[in-house]
Amino acid sequence: MPRTRLTAAERSDQLIDAAITAFSLGGYAGTTTDQVARLAGVSQPYVIRIFRTKQELFIAAVGRACDRIEEIWRAVPDPSLHTLGHAYNELLANREMVTLLLHGFTASADPAIGEPVREGFGRLYDTVRELTGCTAEEARDFFGIGMLLTCLGAMRVVGPEAVEPRPWMSDLISTLGDGESA
Repeated sequence: MPRTRLTAAERSDQLIDAAITAFSLGGYAGTTTDQVARLAGVSQPYVIRIFRTKQELFIAAVGRACDRIEEIWRAVPDPSLHTLGHAYNELLANREMVTLLLHGFTASADPAIGEPVREGFGRLYDTVRELTGCTAEEARDFFGIGMLLTCLGAMRVVGPEAVEPRPWMSDLISTLGDGESA
């Protein structure tokens, strides 16, 4: 069967998708560009030719995750904290993406990574404020619960791959209500 050649943009997207998977499993420090290349079915030098460094690839992957969240929130027909929260809950099903975000936050001690990660998070904050008209305090609470859900999703406490609940998990989850915040 003949192979279909991908455009440069399609190949870049393919590499970022592979990077999301690889970095979500191993984090920034524990992932190599060779692992990303193998997932994408390309050579490691090709990855470096497109992204120059592992750092730039990681930043692109975290940026893609932030872009995806913003895209989903902007598509919500009647945006409120409640509806944006429900939309985020659906994103939690993509465990790789939320785990990658956590790796992005922890890698932010590196100034070259920290600045774009903070920019992406700030853009999400501004999007929530813009779409809902909420106060800074309401946005803080929304993101606080969203961060808790992100951590719980990464630990498989919530989401499609949830482990058998333990009492503390059930107690914690029951305090979250019906998705009023992320």
